[in-house]
Amino acid sequence: MQNERLVKYYRAQNILPDDEWEAFMNSMRELLPTTFRVAGSRQTARLLNDTIKETHAPHLAGVVFEGESVSPPTQIPWYPDGLAWQLNVAKKVLRKSPEFKKFHNFLVGETEVGNISRQEAVSMLPPLFLEVEPHHRVIDMCAAPGSKTAQLLEALHAQDTVTASSFPTGLLIANDSDHKRTHMLIHQSARLPSPSLMVTNHDASIYPAIRVPSARVQDKAGTEQLLFDRILCDVPCSGDGTIRKNPGIWKHWSPMDGNGLHGLQLRILERAMRMLQKGGRIVYSTCSMNPMENEAVIAAALRLMPGFELVDMAKHLPGLVFRPGLSSWQPAVDRSVDVSFAKYGDYIQSLPENKRAESKMVESHWPPTPAEAEELRLNLCMRIYPHLQDTGGFFVAVLQKKQSAPGPPVARELPEGKRQADAVEDLETSDGKKMKLSDEPPSRTGTGEEEGAGAAADDMPLDVSAEQPNIISAVAAPVTPEPAKGSTGKGKKATKGADLSFKENPFTFLKADDPAIRACISQLNLKPDFPAANMLIRNPTGETVRSMYMTNDIVRAIVEHNDYTRMRLVTCGTKVMGKQEGAAAKREGAESQFRVLSEGLPVMLPYVEPASILSADLATLKVMMESYYPVCSQFQERFRSAVEPKGQGCYIVRFAPGRLGTASLTHDLVLPIWKSTVSVTLMLEKKAKSALSLRVFGEDITTAAREAAQKRRDGEASTTEGA
Repeated sequence: MQNERLVKYYRAQNILPDDEWEAFMNSMRELLPTTFRVAGSRQTARLLNDTIKETHAPHLAGVVFEGESVSPPTQIPWYPDGLAWQLNVAKKVLRKSPEFKKFHNFLVGETEVGNISRQEAVSMLPPLFLEVEPHHRVIDMCAAPGSKTAQLLEALHAQDTVTASSFPTGLLIANDSDHKRTHMLIHQSARLPSPSLMVTNHDASIYPAIRVPSARVQDKAGTEQLLFDRILCDVPCSGDGTIRKNPGIWKHWSPMDGNGLHGLQLRILERAMRMLQKGGRIVYSTCSMNPMENEAVIAAALRLMPGFELVDMAKHLPGLVFRPGLSSWQPAVDRSVDVSFAKYGDYIQSLPENKRAESKMVESHWPPTPAEAEELRLNLCMRIYPHLQDTGGFFVAVLQKKQSAPGPPVARELPEGKRQADAVEDLETSDGKKMKLSDEPPSRTGTGEEEGAGAAADDMPLDVSAEQPNIISAVAAPVTPEPAKGSTGKGKKATKGADLSFKENPFTFLKADDPAIRACISQLNLKPDFPAANMLIRNPTGETVRSMYMTNDIVRAIVEHNDYTRMRLVTCGTKVMGKQEGAAAKREGAESQFRVLSEGLPVMLPYVEPASILSADLATLKVMMESYYPVCSQFQERFRSAVEPKGQGCYIVRFAPGRLGTASLTHDLVLPIWKSTVSVTLMLEKKAKSALSLRVFGEDITTAAREAAQKRRDGEASTTEGA
């Protein structure tokens, strides 16, 4: 864990006073502690957090392993409502200590169902600084793997209850340039289903303009460009702030990594600034400590885009320890960390004339004058160093667009063939060639995210060209899309700017009186205000084949007024209904029916007439957990008499709080079931069932758990016989 260039470079930047340097370097060589956040809607998160705080944490206090005391999990002091935790425990303790092993199993189970997000502490900061409210229109420009996106969704859904989702009027677009990683975003966001979510696949630096209907007619179609209230720019970076979890950075770190990414980062921030509403807010963040990727980008953007200012967030999170942004720095012009050039002009003049055009160093790498740095208030940027609170390294800057923005932005010269960040109105995308930044073995980029969905933030190799947009082509899907309803009619030419290489299925909104929707309304006894017009399906024929999605009004407006291939729209809304295709349905030869999905139930529940919801208790839940298909006669009288007369179909059950032996249910639990002729099925996935069982009954009583235990016993027995 040594790198002379890293030490020389950061010493030259004066990022810390001399008396902190040793502590800083020592902390960089220590393993990063495990941190996690209790996720989901706020009421649900607080209930689970109370379980950790009042049950698990006290049980882990005073644990001794191999003669040494082990620290219990502690709450991160600056995270609101104490919903984030830190765990400084070695892996062997988690594996071998009975107390910690039980807690670890609890964490794994809750993580798999989305109630806990394993996320680096500093990665939690940017969404908190955005201060998103349910009515805001938000875009996360570099969103994968999705931990920050999940936080933004939670803020949009601040008014959710324990059992039911709210219906936010706002919008969240989660974008990423890597098509495969957009599907990781979909997986992450499915843990908090939202009709307000859209996922797109674009190079953030040339994100296309989105049209929405306007009362003030801006063009012949009666639309205007959508401007956002909040934008998160957690940009690709060299990632040296993640060195505690990615020790390989020690070997390959070079100052040229940050130099090369500077241009891309600036273009992403510029594009965000052009998409922001007056009075809106941008959070720019990196998991890098390099001023080339941080203050240099902020200073250049503020000079180029009048009408923006840095916001003082020093008191926003009491308990957070940080250092102010740098006002000056010294660019390194080569891998040997040559920082001798005080000005860009001096550096250019030092090069032979035939080599000047090849240099990747630009004027914005150099710091502003002291007077200009003070005017820009670069000190309001926030730097988090590993030794301050046992975290990774991180940088955050919060920018706001003034209500009275001045004239057009300052023009700047671009290399030949480059487009300005706002010249994307009729953007057509194509595959962009990627170039390595240096001849050295590449470092890795990071976004500050922890690998909550199984992919680390440093999975993206550092080969993003700072001189050329990095657009990663979509992976072809087997179905060739037809034009989306409301954008390009069947048989017509594609909308100008459409990306014909984009191979995702189209989006078609169903009519409110569609037979499938009418059947669902009847079966579930939905209220008259159910937004039937906001239900869509995804296939070229527009038929209700497998699944139905629900969106809110702003998402519907966007889908209907933009070509989905031009937007590279991967998904939108949330899946709420699915066709019942189980063995029982096929065996009885019944007509196809739709059922409400467990993940979509919170969204549907506010529209279900309360009288149609079946009531049950903890004993009923226990029967459903212990068997895949319990017959109606197995239930106690009250629930049995209510469910037996019901015809085949989907129903919703509300389990009341109560106790059953050592089991305890502290709040209402609402789940979907499927009623067959003589049996009932709890419509939950195996992992979700197991996590619920552990939470309520203190052990996994599910059929799947018993079968797995029996399989282990059989395996052990055969091993013994063989010996």
